[in-house]
Amino acid sequence: MIVERLSLEIVDMLKEVAEITNMWGRHSNPKSGWSRMAAAFVAVGALYHRQWKLLGLTLLFLLINPVLFPEPSEELDDWMYKVVRAEERWTNDGHRFIGFDYPQILNTASIPIGMYGLYAAYKRKPVPTLVCTLASIGLNQWCLKEIIEYYEEVNS
Repeated sequence: MIVERLSLEIVDMLKEVAEITNMWGRHSNPKSGWSRMAAAFVAVGALYHRQWKLLGLTLLFLLINPVLFPEPSEELDDWMYKVVRAEERWTNDGHRFIGFDYPQILNTASIPIGMYGLYAAYKRKPVPTLVCTLASIGLNQWCLKEIIEYYEEVNS
């Protein structure tokens, strides 16, 4: 009885690991990353223009995006492919994306700036919306650039 229950728990754990691995693989499709970035801009625009249906559909797309595209059949020389593989390695090595160390501080700083950008979009303030959205995404991409450099250094 105990051995059977333990076996079931191990099988469930292995299924979870396989799903996470598959998620990283599917998520590494450059179409996934580039469409997520575009969708972020669409979401801000939908909020600014009060297009609630478009905002809802965009948020739904962002939610299902990591499993929407097939895993690439080969390693790609695409920046977004490298981003996802670097993120996978980064988390597997025990690092977090949010924190006060470098480069996590870049991503951490992007959050309140991005939140203010969303607030500005809701209040229909075009300049703060644009500046904060670009700054937030820029800081996030800068953090990811640093994580890619870590990935390339570790894998060389």
